[in-house]
Amino acid sequence: MPSPALPSAGDGPRSVDRALDLLDAVAEATGPVSAKALARRLGCSLSTVYNLLGPLTDRGHVLRTPHGYALGHRVPDLHRAYGRQLDVAPGLREALAEVRRATGAEAYFTAYRGGEISVVDSTVPVTDEAAPFAVGRERRAHATAHGKVLLSALPAPARRRYLERHGMPRLTERTITAPDAFEAELAGVRRTGLAVSVGEAERGFSCAAVPLAGALPGEARALSVSLPAEDYPRLRDRIAAVLVRAADRLSR
Repeated sequence: MPSPALPSAGDGPRSVDRALDLLDAVAEATGPVSAKALARRLGCSLSTVYNLLGPLTDRGHVLRTPHGYALGHRVPDLHRAYGRQLDVAPGLREALAEVRRATGAEAYFTAYRGGEISVVDSTVPVTDEAAPFAVGRERRAHATAHGKVLLSALPAPARRRYLERHGMPRLTERTITAPDAFEAELAGVRRTGLAVSVGEAERGFSCAAVPLAGALPGEARALSVSLPAEDYPRLRDRIAAVLVRAADRLSR
């Protein structure tokens, strides 16, 4: 049987999907990527790729360089707009940097919004690929301290929907995968105001998190840190105190 025709740049919603696939492919590349490589990645013709790259480049989502296509200036603009719509507290960047200086651990601002959890900002250098968490969608919320804080703040039906959609895969021998045990863990987070994950997402890392006030109904926010697992027992009390103080200042 002949292969179905691939959508062209003028096929309405399918074209939008294809353009977003193209943007994702550029984002996932380690550096500038050629149009031919993008066509191979998407399984479509080179002419289709060029048709889609045109408006993406014109709008600044993609940039053409001598070495291929890369993300454009519009991408960080969108990220700033995302933070603006979250109504991020003034001084958040400074607070993250202060937590980093006071604890020696990387600091993160995370949020639950629209049914998804994401890392919105952090002190991790963009070139650090070894860090356990990166800005973007969080896919291991059940195994992270910030995920526990955010999920503990949700009504039970919303929490169940999130966990049913994303699952609770076992990432290490410490990962909590039983719903009843996870609910007991979240009850402790609500009681103490502090969540901890010791090697649950990755064996070599621990993280701690506290909730942030000021979220809109149906949303939640958290302030967290991550550090090598062997350092956490020594710094545990200091980390908790620094996070609580920083969250209190941001909430005010």
